[in-house]
Formats: sequence, structure tokens, C-alpha cells
Amino acid sequence: MVRARSMHEYQDLIQQALFEVKDLRASLEFDEEFMGDAIVFLDPLEAGIRELHRSITNGHYRFSEQNLPFMNIVNSTDASLLPFNPC
Repeated sequence: MVRARSMHEYQDLIQQALFEVKDLRASLEFDEEFMGDAIVFLDPLEAGIRELHRSITNGHYRFSEQNLPFMNIVNSTDASLLPFNPC
């Protein structure tokens, strides 16, 4: 698992995750039959990542020992469908 060592690296990882979600959405639109299972989790995953990005950008984010709210989606989804590697 890639761990950020600074806020800048953390923001970069979030930006990368948003890019990967966007890329998965484009793949889904191109080949819905193959990627159809991604429809179930893509919107809530993207919303969770965007909310994280928003809270960091506006200075309201606080680091904690708890999982990020969207990690239940990541942990319950087949890793081959995820737009990024969670480990």
C-alpha cells in the first residue's frame, strides 16, 4: 500500500484516485457489458473520494485512525473491478 508522507502526497493520491474513477467511468460507458458490475459501486465511491478532496481543500479534514468512509465500498468490491489498487 502506498502511504502518503505529506499532505501534498496525500492530495496527489486523492487526485490519482479521482482520475482512475473517471477512467473507469469512461471504460464503463465504452463496454458496459464487461464492466457492468462497476455501476453498483462507482457513484458512491466517487462521491466519497470527492468529499474527502473537498474536506481537505477547505481545511476541514482531520486525520484519524479510522478508515475513510468509502473504504467499506473498497473492501466489499472485487479488487479486479476497482479503479485503483487498495493494497
